[in-house]
This record gives sequence, structure tokens and C-alpha cells, in this order.
Amino acid sequence: MVKIALIQQRAFPDRQKNLERGAAAFREAAENGAGLIAFAELAFLPFLPQFPATEEALSEAEIIPGPTVEMFSELARDLGVVTVLNVFEKRGDKTFDSSPVINADGTLMGVTRMIHIMEGPGFHEKGFYAPGENTQFVYDTPIGKVGVAICYDRHFPEYMRSLALKGAEIVVVPQAGAVGEWTPGIFEAELQVAAFQNGYYAALVNRVGKEEVVHFSGESYVVDPDGGVMAQAPSDQDFILYAECDLSRIGLSHARRHFIEDRRPEIYDKFDMLK
Repeated sequence: MVKIALIQQRAFPDRQKNLERGAAAFREAAENGAGLIAFAELAFLPFLPQFPATEEALSEAEIIPGPTVEMFSELARDLGVVTVLNVFEKRGDKTFDSSPVINADGTLMGVTRMIHIMEGPGFHEKGFYAPGENTQFVYDTPIGKVGVAICYDRHFPEYMRSLALKGAEIVVVPQAGAVGEWTPGIFEAELQVAAFQNGYYAALVNRVGKEEVVHFSGESYVVDPDGGVMAQAPSDQDFILYAECDLSRIGLSHARRHFIEDRRPEIYDKFDMLK
């Protein structure tokens, strides 16, 4: 059994205030027995891509490891918790939407960078993020194999399947999802299908609160390997969502007993659309 905690918190203009509130929530979650703690997309900054990129906005990017990762690495080490963050990363002359994964001993295991970048009203992301060129998507931690799908990446079934093929048992989705962005029900249904088809727990941690352009909905949730929503946070308020994940259920899931085993990749490769 693995207890996970999703930290759903509003982001204010003051990054330091956001970090302090995040650290307080982290300690509370750890005290309540969480073995894995995750934060939403750009959790410690206002949602910068609400507006087209400017030099001033791009200057908010930080290196990894840097102050935010070092702060949570210390907390992870002291409290023995696996941690998934999401930060605006500067790496060379590029910037990325990045999720550092920190082990329970405080070591940085790696960084997953969002690979699919969207552009739309209130989500001017192509000016902020270069597409990630990851070599690591799944991390072998003391509490299980943790995969990461950052926000827009979750809409690509081939990405979500690839996490299962790499052995993911829990997939964390740092998200920035707005009120009214989806047809009612599809917000949960998409990850329910992904979890069911791939046989893992999926844990989406969303931004929350009204910012300058976008009103983020919250409603973070966790789905089990059979596709059922097992826990969900309320809308429009700060909340720590807990869920107990029984990893023994993964091997009993339809996906791990049937779907994964019965794949025909030698046939799929013949479809030009999948190349």
C-alpha cells in the first residue's frame, strides 16, 4: 500500500510565499503518512503562459537543480518522501515545463520535460517551452515505479501507453486545467480510460483559483487500475488529496493480464500514421 498526496494550492504573485505554503503542505502530508507527494503544473508561480512570452516572464525560469529543487530535496530527505515537482526550467538557451523527481533520500532522480506543447487562448505555451527531449519517463523509487505525464502530454494515448510499457505503477500528472475547458465528465474520463487501458494508478494534481486570464478548476483526482475515480478534491479551494494505492491490484488489472500481453507492435509499425 502506498499513500499518495496531491497538493492543490493557489499560486500568488509572490514565489517565496508560494514555496513557503507548499513546504507547509508538504510537511502536513508527510505527517499524515504520504509516501509520495506531488504538486501541480508551475505550482510556485502564477501561470505565466496566460499571456504571450516576454523577456521578463522568461526570466522567471530557474535551473535544475536550483533553489526550488534543493529546498524540496531537503524536505524529502528529512521526511523520507518521494516527490514530484513542476517548475519553469532554464537549461542552456532553452526553457522547459519540467518535473524533477526526487527520491525519498533527497537525491534528484531525473527530470521529465513536457514533450507536447500547445498554443491557445490563455495557454501561450509555445513561446515559453521547448519540447522536451527526455530519456527518462519512469522512476524506480522505494514506493514503486513512478511515471510522469505533464499536462498536455496526457492527451496523447501513445505517451500514456509508453509509460505502462516502461513499467509505471503510478503516473503523476501535474496539470493546469481551467473551469469549463472540457465537456462535462471528460476531464475524469480521459484518465480513467488511460488507467484502465494501461493498468496503473493515475494521479492528476491541478492548479486552482482565478488568475488574471484563466480560472483553474482544481478537482484533482486519483484513478485506480480498473478506471475508477477513487478520490477527488473539491473545486476552487486549496486541498490536500490523499489516496491509498494498493500496487498488488496492478498485476490483476485487465491491462496487465490481457491488453499489454496481447499487443501487436509488429502490425502497428505498418501504419504510417503511427510513425
